[in-house]
Amino acid sequence: MMRNRGPSPARIDREWPYQVALPDDLCTGRSLTLIREFCEKRRLAPRKRLVQAIWPDHRYENWRLYCFTDEASAQAFLDRFPGVMFDPKRDRENGKAQGVWRRTGEYKRLLDLGPLSVPEILRN
Repeated sequence: MMRNRGPSPARIDREWPYQVALPDDLCTGRSLTLIREFCEKRRLAPRKRLVQAIWPDHRYENWRLYCFTDEASAQAFLDRFPGVMFDPKRDRENGKAQGVWRRTGEYKRLLDLGPLSVPEILRN
């Protein structure tokens, strides 16, 4: 029996091109509830996927992408949850749907971001 996994990563990038990235650790527990309630209240239905961010010092971290069909929805989400706008054509290796996100600058783990916070158990 095959399971429907939803649209392919390439299709998400084409049809939901407005993407907001948040550190994956910030998208759990109470923070996930805040995100879900925000989206339900505004009738937003973003697609979600993961991307691995890699910094020049070779540190890496999973980030969750909230993908929207229109810019206004992505901007409303970004205004509430101050993540990073992610452009799938620019931010992935040559636009590859499965590529990693090559970050610039120095790595810094985010434990709190706006109303979101990493649960205590994941703070190590």
